Order: sequence, then C-alpha cells, then structure tokens
Amino acid sequence: MKSITSRENSLYKELKQLASSSQARRKSGRTLLDGVHLCETYWQHLGKPQICIVAESSAQHHEVSSILALCEAAHAQCICLPDALYHALSQVEHGVGLMFIVATPQPVTPEVLQESAVMLDNLQDPGNLGSILRSAAAAGIRHVFCSPGTAFAWSPKVMRAGMGAHFLLNIVENADLHQLISKAAIPVLATSSHTTQTIYQAELNRPIAWLFGHEGQGVADDLVALATDTVTIPQRPEIESLNVAASAAICFFEQVRQSL
Repeated sequence: MKSITSRENSLYKELKQLASSSQARRKSGRTLLDGVHLCETYWQHLGKPQICIVAESSAQHHEVSSILALCEAAHAQCICLPDALYHALSQVEHGVGLMFIVATPQPVTPEVLQESAVMLDNLQDPGNLGSILRSAAAAGIRHVFCSPGTAFAWSPKVMRAGMGAHFLLNIVENADLHQLISKAAIPVLATSSHTTQTIYQAELNRPIAWLFGHEGQGVADDLVALATDTVTIPQRPEIESLNVAASAAICFFEQVRQSL
C-alpha cells in the first residue's frame, strides 16, 4: 500500500477534484464511495475498485483491513493518507476511514421499455434521488431513467442516501424521457394531485413505468400528456402534497402488494 503525505501530490489533487466537483466526476466517468458500507456493498456486487483509499488511523480497523486485503489480493491500487488529508476528501463525519474510487456505470437505454422502471423528470434534491433509488431497489425495480437536469445520481450525497442501492440498479442519466414514454411497451403512470384515480384503484400487478417530477413543479405537462394515465395518493386535504421520495415509495410498494 502506497502512502501519500503531500497535498501537492498529483494523485491527491486528482482525488480532491473528484471529491469536490460534480463536473470533474462527470468528465472523468468516476465517482467516490465514502464509508465502509458503500465500499463493502460495491465489492459484493461489482468487485474491485479502481483505487482503495484508507485513512492512516483506520488502517488496522477490522472492517477496513479485511476490505484492504481483498483489494490488494485483486491488485487494485491502494493508498494510505494521513488523517488530515483523508478528511479533506471525506464528507462523512465520524466515519471509519475508507473510500473507493470507481468507474461510473454507463448502461445502455433499451430500445423499448418492457420492465418496471422509474423515470425522473428534473428531480433536484440529492437526498430525494437517493431515497427513490433505495426504495426502487427494495421493491425489485431495476431500471431508473434520469432526465437532463436531474441531480447527478453518482454524487456522494446521492450515494449516501441510496445506501448501496446504486449497485442493484441500471441508472441511465440524460435519458430522453419523451422517447422512452412514446415507445414504452408497458403502462407509464404519472403521479398527479389533479386526478381522481388513486394508486389503490389502478391495476399495478404488472410491469409499470413510474414517472415522477421536480419537487415543486411536478412532472412537465408535455410528459404527463404522453403518459398512459395519472394516479394520485389519497391524503388529508390540509397537506398540499407528499414529498416526492415518500410518494415514490408508496407507489412502488403498492405495486409490490398487488403483485403478491
């Protein structure tokens, strides 16, 4: 394992860019997994990282040392950083000092959508996006399509909120939702507060493409017009609307319930 002790080291500067810049992550096609849980989950599902980064004070921690041993056996690049340099990269407070640098997966958009999926139109909040990814994976939905303008799915904040769900999903970014909806071989359902059909009345025991939109503005009107139907979640009238991540989870698991 190589030690880096200088902030002027070229590799460290590269890591700092990946940790702090969404543009750098997008341009390089790489992202940073911060913390033992994400690193363990990545290893279990996708194998070795490009780089394994360990904080000096955590090198002997039993979870870190076991993952480090796996990475070294697989000939992944492993580096050790003094705690001060490591914490300048990490956004996790009081965590165990372990990170992976990994290639961002680049799945191909299917010609025709035939399996259950989630479509996200201009969703802005990283926490909401990560929560939706986590709920989708838990409900057995494999495909997620993010429009241009949606938060970067592989940013550290979204990764932390997703809690490893990313590695069970096919996440397509900059997806053309208009084309996907137009050519879908399955129903596309948009959530709306301006419809009377509830999710409990809709037929969900089949593949469904769910369409969710911007936290404040909802799904764009032109996309709603393309959807097969709209559904609503019944709630007390005093509350204007549910959080989009909460709405998505309710929809996904009503689909699971109807499919049992």
